[in-house]
Amino acid sequence: QVQLVESGGGLVQAGGSLRLSCAASGRTFSSYAMGWFRQAPGKERDIVAAISWSGGNTYYADSVKGRFTISRDNAKNTVYLQMNSLNPEDTAVYYCAASLSRMVLTNAVRYDYWGQGTQVTVSS
Repeated sequence: QVQLVESGGGLVQAGGSLRLSCAASGRTFSSYAMGWFRQAPGKERDIVAAISWSGGNTYYADSVKGRFTISRDNAKNTVYLQMNSLNPEDTAVYYCAASLSRMVLTNAVRYDYWGQGTQVTVSS
């Protein structure tokens, strides 16, 4: 069992930056692939970025490429999402997820554990 707790969300002006963190419980964090998803009101939950168990492979949605960076620190049981050049379209609840598959995954149904989400609001 893995418990995930996101933090770092908030209100930021367009063009600003935020760094989300996701702290995981358990001793096997390094065995999990991790992902960040987001869900805006009235929309589906979409992949933002994902990272393999080792951190050697990553994936980014086209909408965030060049602006967001996913990383992980297995010693701290934490995965991060650095978000730069934010725009109002990035406004959503951001969720952290863990997958037992260890590979980079983009489909939400492949993830086994989810955090409670953190709100990111970007004002214009």
